[in-house]
Amino acid sequence: MSRRQWQELDARLRGAPRPAGPVPIEAARAGFAVFMGRFPVPGGVRRSSRKLAGRPAVLVERSETGGAGTILYFHGGSFSLGSPETAMAVTANLVARTGIRALSLDYRLAPEHPFPAAIEDGLDAYRELLDDGLDPVSVAFAGDSAGGGLSVTVALAARDAGLPMPAAIVAFSPGLDATRTGASMRGKEGADPFFTLAGLERSGDVYLNGQDPRHPLASPAVGADLAGLPPILLQVGTNELLLDDSVRLSERARDAGVDVILDVTADVPHVFQAWAGELEEADWALDRAALFLTQHVRGR
Repeated sequence: MSRRQWQELDARLRGAPRPAGPVPIEAARAGFAVFMGRFPVPGGVRRSSRKLAGRPAVLVERSETGGAGTILYFHGGSFSLGSPETAMAVTANLVARTGIRALSLDYRLAPEHPFPAAIEDGLDAYRELLDDGLDPVSVAFAGDSAGGGLSVTVALAARDAGLPMPAAIVAFSPGLDATRTGASMRGKEGADPFFTLAGLERSGDVYLNGQDPRHPLASPAVGADLAGLPPILLQVGTNELLLDDSVRLSERARDAGVDVILDVTADVPHVFQAWAGELEEADWALDRAALFLTQHVRGR
């Protein structure tokens, strides 16, 4: 991406209308769906509705014969917004590149269902996949933003429940620290075209509903024991407030003996992979994520 391309995208993002104050949750969800719906879904994939552990889900597959395995995908949206459809551009790009089918889970959202409801839904979904006979080496967790955080915390919950680990975790711009103590939370204020620290604190309060932000499943980058997790790929941009969520998790994972790749791209926005087809960095990052998944996911 040239500097001019980045400047044009950054100006477009900053020029988008923003509410002057808090927005009712249903209006926020509708606005998020409109914004995310602008990202094109690649051709060559098909979608169908499913149920997974009692929750709605969307099955995303190549139109032609795909490869083996399953990606359990968690959408973003600060744990209070979004659905499998709002993450479809990224989900479908992973499927198109890997041939691995994805099941994107419509987990429960805050404030109606605060922490740890989303983690519980993810754990139940993974348990059902295993009960249906899927080999854990054929399953990967992936997600973006809040869903990137879930790809890690659901794995931690599965480990603590005595379940076998999935083959791999892919997290795009994940939220991994509800304490908001990373240096990038303040150092990247103004550089991040999407988030402010105050806004992240508000959304975090909605999600936690008074519970301790230092809980290991709320802030795995700060306090979780990461031992035993499968290989992890973390992709994040240098201008993100959430940058140090990934940096610190990668350090803790390394110290815990976990295979981890910290993949940092300069001057790109939050979940920049959604701009596939417009930003070459987005396509390159998705190609790297696809390679990581195909190297680790085996069989059905």
